[in-house]
Amino acid sequence: MNLALKEIKKNKVKFLILGSIVFLVSLLTFIISGLANGLSQDNASLIKDLPEGQFYMNAEAEETYNLSRINSSMQEELINDYKDATAFSIQMGFLNDQHDKQQSVVFVTSTGSEIFKDVKAGEILLDRSMEDKGVKIGDRLTNPQFSGEFIVKGFVDQSKFSHAAVAFINIENYKELYRVDEMQLVFIPKENAPQEITGLQSFSKQEFLKTIPSYNAEQMTLTMIVWFLVVISGMLFAIFFYMMNVQKIGLYGILKAIGLKTSRLFTMMWTQMMFITLTSLALSIAISQSFNMVAPEGMPFHLSIETTLILSGVFFVIGFIGTTIASLQIKKIEPLQAIQQGEM
Repeated sequence: MNLALKEIKKNKVKFLILGSIVFLVSLLTFIISGLANGLSQDNASLIKDLPEGQFYMNAEAEETYNLSRINSSMQEELINDYKDATAFSIQMGFLNDQHDKQQSVVFVTSTGSEIFKDVKAGEILLDRSMEDKGVKIGDRLTNPQFSGEFIVKGFVDQSKFSHAAVAFINIENYKELYRVDEMQLVFIPKENAPQEITGLQSFSKQEFLKTIPSYNAEQMTLTMIVWFLVVISGMLFAIFFYMMNVQKIGLYGILKAIGLKTSRLFTMMWTQMMFITLTSLALSIAISQSFNMVAPEGMPFHLSIETTLILSGVFFVIGFIGTTIASLQIKKIEPLQAIQQGEM
């Protein structure tokens, strides 16, 4: 420990440069991870906030939820046979507000269930983001395909789908709006859900999220960037310690000659890695969590403590692996040869 800290004090600039790079890489990783989580919520909070369970769509829809249609007789059979089962539909659409301005929304309706919001005919519940667009409780909203008006009865938190505000409407109003009688999907909570139903394709929550084109592409891209940054941090440790070791071959030869064990040299490297990583991560966590609190309103950013701790653990593991790989050359150092090489 003392040997490791003495070397850090002696080579402050080198270790400061490495620490700064690790700090910037880890901070960028946390920020992108927060954006990925925020966009995930903004894209599919309607689905993510549902309890665990199975989603079922028509097998002929080929994993495209808006092409799925559940036969009315099958729908009734499933709702009667499985406790808390509900049929629901999701469709992109729009509403005209009090000023006749068009607002994009996602219409959601369901059969009677506590899982989705229950709305009376002619009423509508909207995601709270619609308040920022000037919509208020009591407003009357219209749609050219609907003969009546929707009266805003309230707002709900975190109900988004495909980056649009969710609008919960009555099932009869939905049928008139889209000229359909069938629902698109059936949801059955996990404890009651069968794995297979004839004629229907089954999806877990995570599998269903992957059928949403924008969600899958968005999350895959951001996740790939996060893991690239993590791997880069490991490579930085490997390159840095490899170059440091090359410069200190003569010193290691002398240390080995006077009886210092190779394991002590490895411990010194690991101690330095942990010191740099701890310091860099402490700063980047503090800044990223502060950004979590002061992020501009409307920016989809959410970085949980759990995600932060997981990424920090991954940084430690990757840093440990990179440092260990770079330090393997120490085992091959022969004291006399290293001393002679250091004198050249």
